[in-house]
Amino acid sequence: MQCFILAGGFATRLWPLTEKRAKPLLPLQGQPLLSHVVSKVPENMPITVSTNAVFGDDMKAWAKTLPKRSITIRIEDTGHEDQKLGALGAVRAWMEMDGLHDDVLLLAGDNYIGFDLTQLIRAYHGNPILVAHDLQDISLARSFGTVIVEKNDQEVKTVKAFEEKPEKPKSSLISTGCSILPKEHRSLILDYAKRKPDNIGGIFEEFLAKNISVECLVSTDMWRDIGSFESYLETNMTLLKNTQMMDPSSSLDAASSMKGGVFVGPKTRIGHSTIENCVLFGSSIINDCVLRDCVVDEGCTLTGVDIDGKMIRAGTTLIRSTNS
Repeated sequence: MQCFILAGGFATRLWPLTEKRAKPLLPLQGQPLLSHVVSKVPENMPITVSTNAVFGDDMKAWAKTLPKRSITIRIEDTGHEDQKLGALGAVRAWMEMDGLHDDVLLLAGDNYIGFDLTQLIRAYHGNPILVAHDLQDISLARSFGTVIVEKNDQEVKTVKAFEEKPEKPKSSLISTGCSILPKEHRSLILDYAKRKPDNIGGIFEEFLAKNISVECLVSTDMWRDIGSFESYLETNMTLLKNTQMMDPSSSLDAASSMKGGVFVGPKTRIGHSTIENCVLFGSSIINDCVLRDCVVDEGCTLTGVDIDGKMIRAGTTLIRSTNS
């Protein structure tokens, strides 16, 4: 089995944080999101990460930070959103170019996964299988693609159908982007990917249409789709659990305080400020400020400002004028 991680998007909804940074490289507790994903993959499994031409060098540099892992960076010849191969198209390109005839552990590089992937691998017995996260509240499922399964007491359930953002959900189970594609169905996968390269979830509906049994492992462990500023900040706060993490190279003076979940990256100086539920990437100077529910990118200088719920672009300087 080989692992393939999709990391080729441009994440325009998270600009300016992702304007010059791949979303899977956004920090969570001081580590790139992608490093958290890789930590869940069995150590002896080869990993291929598919990315775009814009972030190719950054991904190669990231892979070097994990020298003990077998990671290959595959760079799509795409420099803009409208040039993308599509998620399933990227899988097809990899399988064809490498002549791959192995089972594939398929993961989304922009999702935080808290469950144990070895459990998914143990549950795999040759049928397509995916992990579904149980929201445990059916009313929350309207914003997601839902998975409808046969009711039983087994750990692994049989999938009956899928629904895309249903107005009246029939299930609280949502697809997580974690799955295993069997080598037995390689030809079907390649053919479907050629026709519908953007529809990664559609391959499972195609399996059902071809009377191929699809299985589902249900998890209640933490899972987050980092698709917006709100979800990125919420994921950080969930992981921090109302604690404060500060890089040893950063400083906080006696007149300052941190509340709730706070992460402060390296080389940041905070003076006479209140920081609450924020992520500060690093190399910034914060003086006489109140920051709540903010994400501050690198190299910012903030003086005398009171800010709620904002993403601050890298290199921003905000100084409150003292003029009346």
